[in-house]
Amino acid sequence: METKSIIYSKLEAFIKKYYTNEIIKGTLLFVALGLLYFLFTLLVEHFLWLSTSGRTILFWLFIVVEVFLLVKFIILPLFKLFKLQKGIDYTEASKIIGNHFSDVGDKLLNFLQLSDAAQRSELLLASIDQKANALQPIPFSNAVDLSKNRKYLPYALIPIIVLLLFFITGNSSVIENSLSRVVHYETAYTPLLHFILIF
Repeated sequence: METKSIIYSKLEAFIKKYYTNEIIKGTLLFVALGLLYFLFTLLVEHFLWLSTSGRTILFWLFIVVEVFLLVKFIILPLFKLFKLQKGIDYTEASKIIGNHFSDVGDKLLNFLQLSDAAQRSELLLASIDQKANALQPIPFSNAVDLSKNRKYLPYALIPIIVLLLFFITGNSSVIENSLSRVVHYETAYTPLLHFILIF
């Protein structure tokens, strides 16, 4: 039965890696979407010079969107990783692993079903051991490929590059002034008037 406990340990390791992967992906998506929405918020204020009520809506809408993204992409996977919230169980994990490894297929799911059987006979125990021995060499954790998260990296870099361009090109005041007006949404601001001098 020692082999059986090894299979369960490997399933636990897979689930941890699965949620670690979700956190990495979620962090990249949070940075990408969060910064894009941040830029959108500041540009709306920059071009429209909203009233105090308009900036109040813009500010609190920004907070709600950012909190939603944080919870969805980072907090929930963290809770599931540390088992503070129900995540995927062994059955769901075995299906993911079975889909990844062609030689596993339904063997892992069948192993779990046999292990959960209420009736225990010598034949059943021998069958569980046989399946566990067949599954033991398979690296379940390899069913999760952390390197696939590289495809999300450009999405996170684009808004960072756009922000840097504002500062490099000397247009940081667009960001800074809009941010100040959105953060201090209760303060009334008068739009700047641009005078054209004709000689």
